[in-house]
Parts: sequence; C-alpha cells; structure tokens
Amino acid sequence: MHLIECVPNISEGRDEVKIKKILAELTSVKGVELLGYEMGQSANRTVVTFVAPKDIIGKAALTLIKKSIELIDMEQHTGVHPRIGCVDVCPFIPLKKTTLEDCIETAKNVAYTVGTDFGIPVYLYGAAASNLQKQELRILRKGGYENLAEKLINCPPDYGPKILTEKAKKSGALCIGARDFLLAYNINLNTKNLTLTKTIAKELRAKLPGIKTLGWYIEEYGFCQISINIENYKKAPLYLVYEICKNIAEKFNIKVTGSELIGLTPKDAILDSAKFYLNKQNRIMQGMPHEEVFNLVIKNLNLSQIKPFVPENKIIELKLKNFLNNTEKSLQ
Repeated sequence: MHLIECVPNISEGRDEVKIKKILAELTSVKGVELLGYEMGQSANRTVVTFVAPKDIIGKAALTLIKKSIELIDMEQHTGVHPRIGCVDVCPFIPLKKTTLEDCIETAKNVAYTVGTDFGIPVYLYGAAASNLQKQELRILRKGGYENLAEKLINCPPDYGPKILTEKAKKSGALCIGARDFLLAYNINLNTKNLTLTKTIAKELRAKLPGIKTLGWYIEEYGFCQISINIENYKKAPLYLVYEICKNIAEKFNIKVTGSELIGLTPKDAILDSAKFYLNKQNRIMQGMPHEEVFNLVIKNLNLSQIKPFVPENKIIELKLKNFLNNTEKSLQ
C-alpha cells in the first residue's frame, strides 16, 4: 500500500464540537485512517494526523479543508500560535512506498483546487514551494492573519485571490506543502516570565541546527513553554534538545520540568533518546523489553507531565501497524 501522511493544523482549539464535525467529514472518506488529534486552548489550534493511500489523500485533505472553511471565521480567531488561515498549514509527508515527489504533486493538486475552486489564497511551502522566499513558514506567517491584506499584495499567493476578498477575510490564507517527518516538541518551564522564555528559545535555536523555536505562555497550564519544530531529529535528537534547554534555562534560575510531543513521532526518535540515557547508566538496550525502553524515555523527558504519553497512541509505527493489520484483515 502506497501511504502518505497528512498533518493539517486547524485554527480552532477551543470548540470541540467544530473539530468533531470537521473530523467526521474527514473520516467519511473511504480509505482514510485518523491517527490522532490534539487540541490546544491557548494556541487555539488543533493538530490532526491522518494517513491514506496516495490516490485518496488529496481528496481527504480537501474534504477537511472545505469543512474548516465553512466552520471557522478567522476574523474572530485569537491564539498564541502564529497563523494566517483556518487550516494554517497542511503538509504531506511520505510514508510507506511513497516519495517526497509524490507529496509535492499532491500538495500542488490540492492547492490548485483550494485556490481555483474554493476561491481561497494558497501558498505552497516546504519542498513544494514555488521559490526560496516561500519555503519557510515563518516568512509566510510573519505579521499573522492581521497583516494578510498587505501580505497578499507584497507576497502574492501561488493560487487564489491576490487581494483580501470577503471570503478570504473569513478563511484567511492556507499554507499547503510537502516535507519529511518533523517533530513538534514543547519543553515546559517552571516560570511565567515570557521575556526570559523567549531569550531561552533564542539561545536554544542558536545552539542547534535544524530547529525552529519560540517561547510562549500557556494559560491553561499556568507556565511557559519553548515550542520547537525539530526538522531533522537525527541532527537534533530529542534528548539533546532537552538537555541543552535545561542547561540554558539554569543560567536564568529556571528549571525544565518536562516536555510534550504534539502529534506522532517515529520510533527511532524515541530509541535514540533511550540509548543516550541508558549509556549514562552504563546499560545497553539489547534484550530490554520495548515497554521498559519507552518508559525510560518517558521518565527522563517527563513526557507525561501534562497528559499521559501512551506509546501505542504516539509512535507512528505502532499506530500504522494496527491500521495495516486491520486493512489486511478487511481485504481477506
């Protein structure tokens, strides 16, 4: 089976009724497997993860986007996370028997439909970007939704209207792209000082290649976080990001208390961290039960500080194994 993953970030993290309606539309598409979703109140954002065969994934994404456009009004949206549209980002990621080129083709087809048929401004980003200026989300989202009218003129979208139409006022602009696997990783701090948090985020970004960081205060948690996109978890493994962040925070008399992974993570990202912490204990992984390995990482990164980290729900290979097993059974 040729599978592609899609991780749309919807600009709604407070109204679960709306999210449930959007997900119901998505899962009505035959062949789609919803792997999970996570809502954030302060960010006012929901991260959705689903997979589908290559020939279905585009239709599924369009179904989710269409319902999101219908239900979300960006003129009413507030949140700490940068955003410019109701489906702020919609990346396609290669999985089983698919390539980045397959994802680029899918992204362009979806973007074309959203721009021409739905009448919504669309920027292609990541590997699907039409030029270097549009590759990075931080450039496309600079100024946020509130600056969208000016952005559409100065940095025209790849598809859709190049001015802020009445429809675009409601939907905002969408960023649709293709990329390899990315880890969305938040580190928790025992402080409400946003200024120091942003300083720590800046220093962390300077020390590690291939990561994007920002600092924010999460009201429902009552503390600040360093929000991190790890674009290459081999060059910037979880344990290294966490340990360096701890060292930087200590300079400001701030403690790292734990962390959380948003969305799904590859198993080897967890195993790399397990090897590091086992090495510190002069132990080896060989022969160790997987449950014990996972628990070691959960404990050392305190991944369950905010909510339980359940490997079966957070590690993509384990989620896909269940999906593929069920699919094979249905075909028998």
